[in-house]
Amino acid sequence: MKEEIMKVVNSNQVTVISGETGCGKTTQVTQFILDDYINKSKGSSCNIVCTQPRRISAISVAERVAAERAEACGRGNSTGYQIRLESQLPRKQGSILYCTTGIVLQWLQSDQNLGNVSHLVIDEIHERNLQSDVLMAIIKDLLIRRKDLKVILMSATLNAEKFSQYFDNCPMLHIPGFTYPVKEYLLEDIIEMLQYFPKDTDKRPKWKKRFMQGRTDRPEKEEKEALYREHWPQFVRKLQGKYSASTIDALELVDDEKVDLDLIVELIRHIVLKGEDGAILVFLPGWDNISTLHDLLMSQVMFKSDRFVIIPLHSLMPTVNQTQVFKKPPPGVRKIVIATNIAETSITIDDVVHVIDGGKIKETHYDTQNNISTMTAEWVSHANAKQRKGRAGRVQPGYCYHLYNSLRDSLLDDYQLPEIVRTPLEELCLQIKILKLGGIACFLRKLMDPPSREAICLAINHLMELNALDKREELTPLGFHLARLPVEPHIGKMILFGALFCCLDPVLTIAASLSFKDPFIIPLGKEKLADARRKELSKNTKSDHLTVLNAFLGWEECKWQGARAERNYCWENFLSSNTLQMLRNMKEQFAEHLLGAGFVSSRNAKDPKSNINSDNEKLIKAVICAGLYPKVAKIRPSFGKKRQMVKVYTKSDGKVSIHPKSVNVDESEFHYSWLVYHLKMRTTSIYLYDCTEVSPYSLLFFGGEISINKDKDQDTIAVDEWIVFQSPAKTAHLVKDLKSELDVLLEEKIKNPQPVDWNETKSRDCAVLSAIIDLITTQESGVTKNFAPRFQNQYYN
Repeated sequence: MKEEIMKVVNSNQVTVISGETGCGKTTQVTQFILDDYINKSKGSSCNIVCTQPRRISAISVAERVAAERAEACGRGNSTGYQIRLESQLPRKQGSILYCTTGIVLQWLQSDQNLGNVSHLVIDEIHERNLQSDVLMAIIKDLLIRRKDLKVILMSATLNAEKFSQYFDNCPMLHIPGFTYPVKEYLLEDIIEMLQYFPKDTDKRPKWKKRFMQGRTDRPEKEEKEALYREHWPQFVRKLQGKYSASTIDALELVDDEKVDLDLIVELIRHIVLKGEDGAILVFLPGWDNISTLHDLLMSQVMFKSDRFVIIPLHSLMPTVNQTQVFKKPPPGVRKIVIATNIAETSITIDDVVHVIDGGKIKETHYDTQNNISTMTAEWVSHANAKQRKGRAGRVQPGYCYHLYNSLRDSLLDDYQLPEIVRTPLEELCLQIKILKLGGIACFLRKLMDPPSREAICLAINHLMELNALDKREELTPLGFHLARLPVEPHIGKMILFGALFCCLDPVLTIAASLSFKDPFIIPLGKEKLADARRKELSKNTKSDHLTVLNAFLGWEECKWQGARAERNYCWENFLSSNTLQMLRNMKEQFAEHLLGAGFVSSRNAKDPKSNINSDNEKLIKAVICAGLYPKVAKIRPSFGKKRQMVKVYTKSDGKVSIHPKSVNVDESEFHYSWLVYHLKMRTTSIYLYDCTEVSPYSLLFFGGEISINKDKDQDTIAVDEWIVFQSPAKTAHLVKDLKSELDVLLEEKIKNPQPVDWNETKSRDCAVLSAIIDLITTQESGVTKNFAPRFQNQYYN
């Protein structure tokens, strides 16, 4: 196989290599190429870069290859890795570097030809993540300029032809892998085997009831769902004679929009009592299902014994608990792993024999019409199902139980939708401009699956509103700086305002958390205690963002006291030490960017000159508002039967809900009537994630355009004509004039970045910024009568 691979790679500019997970393509192909060059005495001219979609993959594969070559990873040897904020680099010539896809996109900013790369291997392209799709489009153009560049695309077997066609029908190779046979069962087989009958027999899905009543009307839904319902009666007739009447009745009663956790418990019991030894891996769509199944298992005497080790696997879980997932348990002990799709490709659990495929996967989609993200449990694709099945046959023959019937199986999509067509595009649009790839829409049309015209226009309009793009879709000075920062544009704007207003360190902590994830973890069975600790850390700030900041500051303080103090602090407050360390590293990276651009005078985020106002909580909230605007929600009091509550509204959606994990979810007494939020997501309802209470002055100075209108005895001052306050005329005009001064100052600072000299108290910069800071800081609840909110009822019906 080695000779065949090298013959094709050496003879073609682009090669597609497909192979099952575990066939060795990721670790072996790069070594084949390097060894071939070394054998031809051309080793020094061979610099191979292999991209990986995940950080963990880049590190683990590099370490594996280094071990196979009997070398240490990095340290000037032949193999190394580079991921964001971490690297073990190989020698500069004759080497293999594994890196995340974003690293190569970053290189392209300074070297559009990738002049130091002889071979570019893009791995796991079948996953269709946004960065890999963009990189392939860039490389397609680059190949015209660099005839000597070799590109190897590596994919799972199912869709290799599509990638070959995209690269002008380039040659394909398939590497056969060895896995043991896996016996598959579908829902009708499982129900028949278990003689299972659903508990909620009166809750038959409504559409199935209609079929039983002889009705043929069906609601307008997606084509696949319509087909499923149309073929259901015929499907039931086919089952007759092959399966018992009880099984067919049970199938009629199953609500396949939900994962039947009772059925999974019964299936696990059956495997334990009658099946072969080996670990059981259960795939579920999300945290709620994982938590509930864990509780269901632990409520049974059988699973409480030391003959079982039950391991939940989710990004919210403590990492320390997840390390045991790779360990083979002692004889007589059965391991049960309950996981999301992270266990499909990101990690390999060698001793799995039984896989239970819940049939669902959490997927985020972006609704361009309503400008909202939705996250729902969707049916898996055939590619997902195949990956899940493959987890069972690694060390011996295995078994895979799919919790969907054969009719559903026939209608599953071959693959999940590519990320590019279901995600906001603002950050990508800025990258297209900074990489000088031409017009945004023109470049995006080159992608294998271009996003919709509506999604592109919406992203461009958002960037224009942010003043990151001008009317010709070119980068403004602000857009240039936002494109250089490795974060989403609104978070980048927050960082720049943190530097300008000299509250840098706390704002960088908040920005790092929003662009990565917050450090909180949720141990099973301690959810209420974890929520209570999070609430304590909020210190009544009415802010999820300041809660993260308080947690981080406490961690830093304990870190100075030693490893034990740090460990205890994280344990007591349900925090991930690894995540906190990552946030710290990201802050350093942000500070480096700001220093390079000229916004600060030190790469130290804690430099006193950059943190003159870092103890000013109200100013930090205002800077958060500057970044997150126009993601604003209105709070209105509401009186329940037992206690005062609040209702929350947004301009575009009407009534929404604060997410249950927010420190503000049960808050009834706010100082002000407005929240800013980071994310709005539709799941079971529309939820706001990561929200902070903000004052009227924060919205007036850091929101959109201000207008003043006469209204009876009072003037009204409005932000973007919908956030309206009553105000004395003199105050309203003072605020508008000061906002204009701030806008001019910001434009100058963005064009010519330099730190504010707060010692020059008589300078215009200091005068404007100090006046705004004083107004924001002194606006206590008693002063807000100058800015009484006026309700625009048309938005809140």
